[in-house]
Amino acid sequence: MTLEQAGVALRGARRVVVLTGAGVSAESGIPTFRDALTGLWSRFRAEDLATPEAFARDPALVWSWYRWRREHVLAATPNAAHRALVVIAGRVPEFTLITQNVDGLHERAGSPSVIELHGSIVRARCTGDGHPVTAWTEREPGPPPCPECGAPLRPDVVWFGESLPAASLSAAVVAAGHCDLFLSVGTSNLVEPAASLPWAAAARGATVLVINTSPEGQRSGPRVHNLIGAAATILPALVAAAFSDEA
Repeated sequence: MTLEQAGVALRGARRVVVLTGAGVSAESGIPTFRDALTGLWSRFRAEDLATPEAFARDPALVWSWYRWRREHVLAATPNAAHRALVVIAGRVPEFTLITQNVDGLHERAGSPSVIELHGSIVRARCTGDGHPVTAWTEREPGPPPCPECGAPLRPDVVWFGESLPAASLSAAVVAAGHCDLFLSVGTSNLVEPAASLPWAAAARGATVLVINTSPEGQRSGPRVHNLIGAAATILPALVAAAFSDEA
């Protein structure tokens, strides 16, 4: 499928679902999760820090790493891919944005009601009763206390070994099952359960556009089409192809 044909598909779509991964935020300067850590963290592996066991063993270390990541995220700004999705949301009758990213850049770009499968690094969560916390006072060493009950805070993200939020996953599955156009953007579609969403949409009759820098790991078929390139390049071009002739 050419970009022009993809634009026609987008222009005619009534129910659009978008799934985004790390590739969408790459051009905002945010490294992917599995990129090698740098600076003070170069001797660690991300996979060894993002677990409940790591937090139980050394909460100060894990909190400090997430604070370092959060500072990088908050210094970044949404890029053309994030902004293009805001445009699409305003042009189609029904729009659902599902993200595997934890950086909050979709919300900062103006996308409403984002389904966050993996949580958000800019929030914390009370270890006492699990409620989300958006503002706290840092302290050293270790995680700060919950402003409401004093229990230690933890990052409000899904760690290895934890389940995705049931409500978020359910909403994502329902949306994928009822869309007529599914955009998979900046993700390898290898990590379950999110990886199955575009193929489930295709099985129910939706057109699937996979936008990624590499076709590796992606499927193809009568309803699945690959557009190879960076999200910040392809998405604005797709918006232009779909809506440039509209008033």
